[in-house]
Amino acid sequence: MSAKKVVKVDDIKNDAEGIKCQVEKSLYLVNEFLSGLMCGKCFPCSMGSYEARIRLRSLMEGNGSSDDIQQIQRIADEMLISSMCKKGKDVAKYMLEWLDTEVFSSHAAGSCPAQTCKALISYRIEIDKCTMCGDCLKACKYAAIHGEKIQPFKSGYHPFEIKQLKCVKCGDCIKVCKPEAIILVDANVGEPVEV
Repeated sequence: MSAKKVVKVDDIKNDAEGIKCQVEKSLYLVNEFLSGLMCGKCFPCSMGSYEARIRLRSLMEGNGSSDDIQQIQRIADEMLISSMCKKGKDVAKYMLEWLDTEVFSSHAAGSCPAQTCKALISYRIEIDKCTMCGDCLKACKYAAIHGEKIQPFKSGYHPFEIKQLKCVKCGDCIKVCKPEAIILVDANVGEPVEV
């Protein structure tokens, strides 16, 4: 019989290092805490973590507000003081560490600086850069790109465009676009996302 590996909050934080967005990292940490580390014996952890998860999801899905950030701050502050174990206190510390960044307020304003929260970004084709080669059309498995590939001696083309309701934001079109005509924009504003 093999011994069960003891998972620590630091292990989960290390696992989350590959996640670019701090809000998404926080959600990952809270999810992992709820699914295994939390014992459920003290109220601040058991109730606070569930509420923090709801509010973090709301921020990632573009429905968050500054009130969500304030409530996550309150939850983390209470967990840090009232949690009976080191695990709960560590989760609170990590949430508080990330809350100080501008990433959370950007999410509340409808923008993901890391360009990973799918609800907060859109893919767009810049018509003046598009060569109408059709590579993006072939790459899109979800029929989200519409338009016509250029053909010799023919005019009156429909330019390529991405239908936002069909787009799953997989990024396959950006990978094949040689003239770099496909860009990421903030979903709510329609402006290019600064890299």
